[in-house]
Amino acid sequence: MKIANYILKLDEAGIHDIDRVGGKNASLGQMLQHLDVLGINIPYGFIITADAYYSFLKHNMLDNAIKDLIAMTNVDDLAQLKYCGQNIREMIRNGAFSQTLTDQISAAYTNLCQYYNKTDVDVAVRSSATAEDLPDASFAGQQDTYLNISGLDGLLNAIRNCFASLFTDRAISYRKSFGYDDFLIGLSVCVQKMVRSDIGASGVAFSLDTESGFKDVVIINGSFGLGEMVVQGAVKPDEFTVFKPLLGQRGVKPLIEKKLGTKDNKMIYGEADEERVKIVPTSAAERESFCLTDDMALQLAGWVASIEKYYTRLKGKQCPMDVEWALDGESGQLYIVQARPETIHSRKAAHTVNIYTIEDDRRAGQIILQGVAVGDKIASGRVHLLQNIDTAALAQVGFKTGDVLVTDMTDPDWEPLMKKAAAIITNKGGRTCHAAIVARELGVPAIVGCGNATELLSNGQLITASCAEGDSGIIYAGEIHFTMQEYDLSLLPEIATPVMMNVASPDVAFKLAGYPHSGVGLAREEFIINNYIKIHPQALLQHKELNDEALTLLIENTIKGYADGETYFIEKLSYGVAKIAAAFYSQKVIVRFSDFKTNEYRSMPGGSYFEPLEENPMIGWRGASRYYSSSYRAAFGMECKAIKKVREVMGLKNVVVMIPFCRTVGELMMVYDTMREYGLVRGQNELEVYLMAEVPSNVILADQFARHIDGFSIGSNDLTQLVLGLDRDSALVAGLYNERNEAVKSMVSQLISAAKKAGVKVGICGQGPSDYPDFAQFLVEEGIDSISVTPDSFLKTVEAIKKIEDESKVFSIASNGAAFV
Repeated sequence: MKIANYILKLDEAGIHDIDRVGGKNASLGQMLQHLDVLGINIPYGFIITADAYYSFLKHNMLDNAIKDLIAMTNVDDLAQLKYCGQNIREMIRNGAFSQTLTDQISAAYTNLCQYYNKTDVDVAVRSSATAEDLPDASFAGQQDTYLNISGLDGLLNAIRNCFASLFTDRAISYRKSFGYDDFLIGLSVCVQKMVRSDIGASGVAFSLDTESGFKDVVIINGSFGLGEMVVQGAVKPDEFTVFKPLLGQRGVKPLIEKKLGTKDNKMIYGEADEERVKIVPTSAAERESFCLTDDMALQLAGWVASIEKYYTRLKGKQCPMDVEWALDGESGQLYIVQARPETIHSRKAAHTVNIYTIEDDRRAGQIILQGVAVGDKIASGRVHLLQNIDTAALAQVGFKTGDVLVTDMTDPDWEPLMKKAAAIITNKGGRTCHAAIVARELGVPAIVGCGNATELLSNGQLITASCAEGDSGIIYAGEIHFTMQEYDLSLLPEIATPVMMNVASPDVAFKLAGYPHSGVGLAREEFIINNYIKIHPQALLQHKELNDEALTLLIENTIKGYADGETYFIEKLSYGVAKIAAAFYSQKVIVRFSDFKTNEYRSMPGGSYFEPLEENPMIGWRGASRYYSSSYRAAFGMECKAIKKVREVMGLKNVVVMIPFCRTVGELMMVYDTMREYGLVRGQNELEVYLMAEVPSNVILADQFARHIDGFSIGSNDLTQLVLGLDRDSALVAGLYNERNEAVKSMVSQLISAAKKAGVKVGICGQGPSDYPDFAQFLVEEGIDSISVTPDSFLKTVEAIKKIEDESKVFSIASNGAAFV
């Protein structure tokens, strides 16, 4: 009688062996066979096939007992589900291995030890179900992993526990939800040499943006210690964003954003056999530093991109990947320990967008707290606070469908409950934690990493959770009214006039990338400074000279992890600009240098020390006049250094800079002198400079300005103000403010004509065409080169321009007599 072989070397399995080894193991084997030439490190090991699992059940005569228990269980009754799962897992853990299976596992473990020239190798024991990672269900986190396992007895126990984890409460419920037969799904186990990430770092990485589905980035989440803390959402991890199209280009480091996580705890090896791993606090130094260097993040992103390219070729279609990685603290080497297809955004319709809009203008005063937004939806409901997943207690307190689940963190045991929630809010976790992954899968808005949600929210409280306002998820008191509109972008008409976008927040840039845009006509630096930097630029440079202890403390706490205030400013601004530039690559992204008025700057922390009191800041010390001023020059220099970093270090040369509120040609030359002092020179490294045409002198002297710039962008807001001689901040004259006034339109027409005569581009980025289709019609008829509008106006503007262009064609044909042929 032929003895069955239940063991495969890890590099003997491939993508066609999913039925035998499961999705994770098939991917690891495939990578070992074909990606080693790219220098991707994967710990070696062996696989116990799903046949061994079936053999184990048969040897212990467990099949019928398990079927009977599941058949009599109502999985929506959490108490019944708990009883069923506990009993099945206990039966499996008490089962015995056949002698054949024991011998084969023992031989494979001995061979693994010999492979590493050791008598004993600590291993990671990972579950891989044969239904994992299928296109219609990710089964994310459904089965268990056991770390730092040593010796044959420990290995056999861990394998038994992996078998048992096929019947966790959440897995039983999950399979029933998707209609899977429990016994058509097997469980394979991967045994790999343990990477010493307990003294290094680990985490997860995706080859797309996990929120928007934007496919041109790698998102890396990581923390110190073993990776379970990141996967479980027990810590708020560090996050790195790398732009894929520029990876590998010589001299370019396209790390376009990184965020420091709190990382207050880490998982390390335990000291006794019964405590294989333990959780300990991180040190202050660890909390204030990133778990990966920039070069490591880029190396890891390159590996993830290579894995995605390989699987895309293999499957003949785009195949985004979900990868787990580890940094060995002994060798300093990075490793890939798991890889599987991403299963959320890869299933979404590429051209369909749902736009959620809050309509309640009072919402700003109702904000309770914020966290990390997961998804882009909005939901209201009553708070249901839970400390743990004791299902007996849950049955008593009665969690209702439509409640908002508020807790410290979730793990896969929470999934039966999460299905009922209108929204999920957690104190801990990042964008790739368990709560975030499951929320995306369920289509439920989640706000994670809030810090103290369980303290600020109370049972029964009516709240609204909004994930529709960028990376920050916002929790409002009460029920906030909102609308949802679905658009199919593929149905938008083709038009001849390029339509660009005004993009304020880097947080929404990836979500806007799929629109049929022609780039960004206006990205305001002041939004990034106000919302991400949050300190007056000169205060960052000079706070130690001010003898203000409270301000110094605020700044020192704000810039933790950075060398100084200047480094903090440059990095934060460069990341904000880079995120927008990457989203719209390789189209032009016109970034306007800061245009704060003195009253706006004065309200920022430290601003009162540097900003004068002006009677009318709207026409005072703003825009270009600040940049060459001796009292602001160094602060403007930081803006120049940030742009230089985005273009020359990150490689995003699609960034164009724009100078606002420049009154004279002489003033423009002084701004150029200051830019040159800080490394920005028009024409050098393809740098283009646009002028924001918003002062009447820009129009009157357009031919002179045109000799020194690459394009005009009409700022219709300020141009209207100055042509009509009114303060657009004043409610007393608000009724006179109108971009469609004949005087304003005359100035716009004059500038378009002058720009065309000079051979430079001219576009518009003011609010007019966003608000008034007839103003957009006027611009098209005048022959403007591009129109830039706010995202919420993009769709209606395209439709309006299409109508204008069609009418123009009909008129043209009719005027030539062709309409009557």
